Amino acid sequence: MAAAEPKSINLNADLGESFGAWTMGADEALLGVVASANLACGFHGGDPEVMRRSVAAAVARGVSIGAHPSYPDLQGFGRRRLDMAPREIEALVAYQVGALAGIAAMEGARVSHVKPHGALNNVACAERPVAAAIARAVRAVDPALILLAPACSELLAAGREAGCRVAVEVFADRAYTDDGQLVPRGRPGAFVHGAAASLAHVLRMLEEGALVSLSGKRLPTAIDSICVHGDNAEAVAVAAALRRGLEGAGYAIRPLPDLPTTTS
Repeated sequence: MAAAEPKSINLNADLGESFGAWTMGADEALLGVVASANLACGFHGGDPEVMRRSVAAAVARGVSIGAHPSYPDLQGFGRRRLDMAPREIEALVAYQVGALAGIAAMEGARVSHVKPHGALNNVACAERPVAAAIARAVRAVDPALILLAPACSELLAAGREAGCRVAVEVFADRAYTDDGQLVPRGRPGAFVHGAAASLAHVLRMLEEGALVSLSGKRLPTAIDSICVHGDNAEAVAVAAALRRGLEGAGYAIRPLPDLPTTTS
Protein backbone atom coordinates (compact mmCIF):
# COMPACT_ATOMS: atom_id res chain seq x y z
CA MET A 1 0.00 0.00 0.00
CA ALA A 2 1.34 3.45 -0.94
CA ALA A 3 2.50 5.70 1.87
CA ALA A 4 0.13 8.50 2.87
CA GLU A 5 0.85 11.87 1.31
CA PRO A 6 2.36 14.18 3.95
CA LYS A 7 0.19 17.05 5.19
CA SER A 8 1.48 20.50 4.25
CA ILE A 9 2.18 23.22 6.80
CA ASN A 10 4.15 26.47 6.72
CA LEU A 11 6.66 27.63 9.31
CA ASN A 12 7.38 31.38 9.30
CA ALA A 13 9.39 33.90 11.28
CA ASP A 14 9.51 37.69 11.54
CA LEU A 15 12.98 38.69 10.31
CA GLY A 16 14.99 41.58 8.87
CA GLU A 17 14.27 43.71 11.93
CA SER A 18 17.81 45.05 12.41
CA PHE A 19 18.31 48.74 11.64
CA GLY A 20 21.52 50.67 11.03
CA ALA A 21 24.04 49.63 13.70
CA TRP A 22 21.33 47.94 15.79
CA THR A 23 21.00 44.16 15.44
CA MET A 24 17.89 42.12 16.17
CA GLY A 25 17.49 38.36 16.00
CA ALA A 26 19.41 35.40 14.58
CA ASP A 27 18.18 35.72 11.01
CA GLU A 28 20.74 33.50 9.28
CA ALA A 29 20.08 30.60 11.61
CA LEU A 30 16.30 30.97 11.34
CA LEU A 31 16.44 31.09 7.54
CA GLY A 32 17.94 27.61 7.68
CA VAL A 33 14.82 26.32 9.45
CA VAL A 34 11.71 28.26 8.38
CA ALA A 35 10.02 28.18 4.97
CA SER A 36 8.75 31.79 4.86
CA ALA A 37 10.19 35.06 6.15
CA ASN A 38 8.20 38.16 7.09
CA LEU A 39 10.62 41.04 6.48
CA ALA A 40 10.40 44.42 8.20
CA CYS A 41 9.93 47.29 5.76
CA GLY A 42 11.53 50.21 7.60
CA PHE A 43 8.71 51.41 9.85
CA HIS A 44 9.44 49.33 12.98
CA GLY A 45 12.78 47.84 11.94
CA GLY A 46 14.75 47.18 8.79
CA ASP A 47 16.33 49.67 6.42
CA PRO A 48 17.07 49.44 2.67
CA GLU A 49 20.37 47.61 3.14
CA VAL A 50 19.00 45.23 5.78
CA MET A 51 16.02 44.56 3.53
CA ARG A 52 18.28 43.78 0.57
CA ARG A 53 20.53 41.47 2.60
CA SER A 54 17.49 39.73 4.05
CA VAL A 55 15.92 39.17 0.64
CA ALA A 56 19.16 37.81 -0.79
CA ALA A 57 19.60 35.46 2.16
CA ALA A 58 16.02 34.22 1.85
CA VAL A 59 16.43 33.61 -1.87
CA ALA A 60 19.62 31.64 -1.24
CA ARG A 61 17.76 29.37 1.20
CA GLY A 62 14.62 28.93 -0.91
CA VAL A 63 12.55 30.77 1.68
CA SER A 64 9.51 32.70 0.45
CA ILE A 65 9.41 36.43 1.15
CA GLY A 66 6.68 38.41 2.84
CA ALA A 67 6.27 42.06 3.77
CA HIS A 68 5.88 42.79 7.49
CA PRO A 69 4.35 46.30 7.59
CA SER A 70 3.75 48.17 10.83
CA TYR A 71 2.74 51.47 12.30
CA PRO A 72 5.50 54.09 11.76
CA ASP A 73 7.08 53.51 15.18
CA LEU A 74 10.80 52.74 15.09
CA GLN A 75 11.32 53.84 18.67
CA GLY A 76 8.62 51.54 19.99
CA PHE A 77 9.39 48.66 17.61
CA GLY A 78 5.89 48.94 16.18
CA ARG A 79 4.30 47.72 19.41
CA ARG A 80 2.43 50.94 20.21
CA ARG A 81 -0.97 51.67 18.71
CA LEU A 82 -1.25 54.83 16.62
CA ASP A 83 -4.69 56.27 15.93
CA MET A 84 -4.82 56.44 12.14
CA ALA A 85 -7.74 56.68 9.74
CA PRO A 86 -8.41 53.65 7.51
CA ARG A 87 -7.25 55.60 4.45
CA GLU A 88 -3.92 56.31 6.19
CA ILE A 89 -3.53 52.64 7.10
CA GLU A 90 -4.19 51.58 3.50
CA ALA A 91 -1.44 53.94 2.33
CA LEU A 92 1.15 52.94 4.93
CA VAL A 93 0.63 49.23 4.15
CA ALA A 94 0.84 49.77 0.39
CA TYR A 95 3.95 51.97 0.85
CA GLN A 96 5.80 49.33 2.85
CA VAL A 97 4.81 46.41 0.62
CA GLY A 98 5.90 48.42 -2.41
CA ALA A 99 9.25 49.23 -0.81
CA LEU A 100 10.03 45.57 -0.18
CA ALA A 101 8.78 44.61 -3.64
CA GLY A 102 11.28 47.04 -5.19
CA ILE A 103 14.15 45.65 -3.11
CA ALA A 104 13.12 42.08 -3.94
CA ALA A 105 13.06 42.87 -7.67
CA MET A 106 16.72 43.89 -7.49
CA GLU A 107 17.52 40.41 -6.17
CA GLY A 108 15.40 38.66 -8.81
CA ALA A 109 12.73 37.78 -6.25
CA ARG A 110 9.15 38.74 -5.50
CA VAL A 111 7.07 39.36 -2.42
CA SER A 112 4.49 36.59 -2.08
CA HIS A 113 2.69 37.47 1.16
CA VAL A 114 1.92 40.22 3.65
CA LYS A 115 1.73 39.89 7.44
CA PRO A 116 1.16 42.97 9.63
CA HIS A 117 3.47 43.48 12.60
CA GLY A 118 2.95 44.17 16.26
CA ALA A 119 0.28 46.64 17.29
CA LEU A 120 -1.02 47.00 13.74
CA ASN A 121 -1.65 43.25 13.61
CA ASN A 122 -3.19 43.18 17.08
CA VAL A 123 -5.57 46.04 16.32
CA ALA A 124 -6.53 44.51 12.97
CA CYS A 125 -7.33 41.22 14.69
CA ALA A 126 -9.96 42.92 16.87
CA GLU A 127 -11.21 45.91 14.84
CA ARG A 128 -12.82 45.37 11.46
CA PRO A 129 -12.22 48.88 9.98
CA VAL A 130 -8.46 48.51 10.45
CA ALA A 131 -8.54 44.93 9.19
CA ALA A 132 -10.52 45.97 6.11
CA ALA A 133 -8.07 48.78 5.34
CA ILE A 134 -5.15 46.34 5.40
CA ALA A 135 -7.00 43.82 3.23
CA ARG A 136 -7.90 46.51 0.68
CA ALA A 137 -4.28 47.63 0.48
CA VAL A 138 -2.99 44.08 -0.03
CA ARG A 139 -5.58 43.37 -2.71
CA ALA A 140 -4.88 46.68 -4.49
CA VAL A 141 -1.10 46.24 -4.57
CA ASP A 142 -1.30 42.72 -6.02
CA PRO A 143 -4.31 40.38 -6.00
CA ALA A 144 -1.89 37.42 -6.02
CA LEU A 145 -0.45 38.37 -2.63
CA ILE A 146 -1.30 36.07 0.27
CA LEU A 147 -2.58 37.80 3.41
CA LEU A 148 -1.13 35.88 6.36
CA ALA A 149 -3.71 36.47 9.09
CA PRO A 150 -4.17 35.10 12.61
CA ALA A 151 -6.77 32.42 13.16
CA CYS A 152 -10.23 33.52 14.35
CA SER A 153 -9.43 37.19 13.67
CA GLU A 154 -11.17 40.14 12.07
CA LEU A 155 -8.17 40.40 9.75
CA LEU A 156 -8.79 36.91 8.42
CA ALA A 157 -12.49 37.64 7.91
CA ALA A 158 -11.72 40.97 6.19
CA GLY A 159 -9.18 39.31 3.90
CA ARG A 160 -11.70 36.74 2.78
CA GLU A 161 -14.36 39.41 2.28
CA ALA A 162 -11.96 41.49 0.15
CA GLY A 163 -11.21 38.49 -2.07
CA CYS A 164 -7.61 38.13 -0.91
CA ARG A 165 -5.81 34.83 -0.96
CA VAL A 166 -5.44 34.09 2.74
CA ALA A 167 -3.41 31.79 4.98
CA VAL A 168 -4.38 31.12 8.59
CA GLU A 169 -1.65 31.58 11.20
CA VAL A 170 -1.13 30.44 14.78
CA PHE A 171 1.70 31.36 17.13
CA ALA A 172 4.02 28.79 18.63
CA ASP A 173 5.34 31.03 21.38
CA ARG A 174 2.25 32.98 22.47
CA ALA A 175 -0.86 32.10 24.46
CA TYR A 176 -4.45 32.95 23.54
CA THR A 177 -7.40 34.51 25.33
CA ASP A 178 -10.85 32.93 25.18
CA ASP A 179 -11.85 35.20 22.27
CA GLY A 180 -8.87 34.14 20.14
CA GLN A 181 -6.70 37.19 20.73
CA LEU A 182 -3.11 36.97 21.94
CA VAL A 183 -2.71 37.33 25.68
CA PRO A 184 -1.19 40.84 26.08
CA ARG A 185 2.56 40.76 26.59
CA GLY A 186 2.41 42.28 30.06
CA ARG A 187 0.06 39.66 31.49
CA PRO A 188 1.05 36.38 33.20
CA GLY A 189 1.10 33.42 30.83
CA ALA A 190 1.39 35.53 27.68
CA PHE A 191 4.39 33.57 26.42
CA VAL A 192 4.95 29.88 25.80
CA HIS A 193 8.52 29.29 26.97
CA GLY A 194 10.90 26.65 25.62
CA ALA A 195 11.06 24.43 22.56
CA ALA A 196 9.23 21.45 24.10
CA ALA A 197 6.33 23.56 25.39
CA SER A 198 6.02 25.40 22.06
CA LEU A 199 5.92 22.14 20.10
CA ALA A 200 3.31 20.68 22.45
CA HIS A 201 1.23 23.88 22.09
CA VAL A 202 1.34 23.68 18.28
CA LEU A 203 0.68 19.94 18.02
CA ARG A 204 -2.30 20.27 20.35
CA MET A 205 -3.82 22.96 18.13
CA LEU A 206 -3.17 20.96 14.97
CA GLU A 207 -4.58 17.74 16.44
CA GLU A 208 -7.71 19.49 17.69
CA GLY A 209 -8.13 21.78 14.67
CA ALA A 210 -8.59 24.69 17.03
CA LEU A 211 -6.97 27.51 18.92
CA VAL A 212 -6.59 26.42 22.52
CA SER A 213 -6.78 29.35 24.94
CA LEU A 214 -4.90 29.76 28.20
CA SER A 215 -8.04 28.61 30.04
CA GLY A 216 -8.47 25.57 27.75
CA LYS A 217 -11.27 26.92 25.56
CA ARG A 218 -11.21 25.62 21.97
CA LEU A 219 -11.98 27.80 18.95
CA PRO A 220 -12.20 25.66 15.77
CA THR A 221 -10.00 26.86 12.90
CA ALA A 222 -7.99 25.77 9.90
CA ILE A 223 -4.23 26.18 10.38
CA ASP A 224 -1.91 26.88 7.43
CA SER A 225 1.11 28.48 9.07
CA ILE A 226 2.96 28.58 12.40
CA CYS A 227 4.92 31.64 13.49
CA VAL A 228 8.03 31.87 15.63
CA HIS A 229 8.89 35.42 16.67
CA GLY A 230 12.42 36.19 15.50
CA ASP A 231 13.08 38.62 18.38
CA ASN A 232 12.60 35.81 20.92
CA ALA A 233 15.93 34.69 22.43
CA GLU A 234 14.77 31.07 22.11
CA ALA A 235 13.62 31.49 18.49
CA VAL A 236 16.20 29.27 16.78
CA ALA A 237 15.81 26.39 19.26
CA VAL A 238 12.02 26.68 19.11
CA ALA A 239 11.92 26.77 15.30
CA ALA A 240 14.27 23.79 14.99
CA ALA A 241 12.23 21.75 17.47
CA LEU A 242 9.03 22.67 15.66
CA ARG A 243 10.43 21.59 12.31
CA ARG A 244 11.65 18.25 13.67
CA GLY A 245 8.46 17.65 15.59
CA LEU A 246 6.14 18.57 12.73
CA GLU A 247 8.04 16.44 10.24
CA GLY A 248 7.98 13.60 12.74
CA ALA A 249 4.21 14.01 12.96
CA GLY A 250 3.87 13.63 9.19
CA TYR A 251 3.88 17.24 8.05
CA ALA A 252 5.84 18.59 5.07
CA ILE A 253 7.16 22.12 5.70
CA ARG A 254 6.47 24.25 2.62
CA PRO A 255 6.73 27.94 1.63
CA LEU A 256 3.43 29.80 1.77
CA PRO A 257 2.93 30.01 -2.02
CA ASP A 258 3.25 26.21 -2.22
CA LEU A 259 0.49 25.47 0.25
CA PRO A 260 -2.56 23.93 -1.38
CA THR A 261 -4.84 25.24 1.37
CA THR A 262 -4.50 29.02 0.94
CA THR A 263 -7.84 30.26 -0.32
CA SER A 264 -9.61 33.36 -1.54
